[in-house]
Amino acid sequence: MDTGLLFPGFGISHLFAALVFYIYFAYSLQVIAAKTQTANVWMAWIPILNLLLMVRICRLSGIALIPFFIPFINIIYAAYIWGEIAFAVNKSKWLGLVILVPIINLVLPGYLAFSD
Repeated sequence: MDTGLLFPGFGISHLFAALVFYIYFAYSLQVIAAKTQTANVWMAWIPILNLLLMVRICRLSGIALIPFFIPFINIIYAAYIWGEIAFAVNKSKWLGLVILVPIINLVLPGYLAFSD
């Protein structure tokens, strides 16, 4: 059955929401990189390179990207990386665990970027 007949505009609304969240995440990551004086803040806007920027904010080498591409490990690794990013902006490393909580995890990049 074609769901387009049941939910007209369903795909466009999700595409718009995804675009809004991507812009929010990229801008937040760019602000965090600027706060931590990490070079190449423009990488926040490019997929895969934004992961490299996150690793650089943590002051890790580029090889630290590998766990992001291993299923299931990447979830735990993302919590670790966000904890290190929180530490880089003078917040508790425990904030990295927030990334594991659905819906609430959307607030973390903005909180780290725009709080003092």
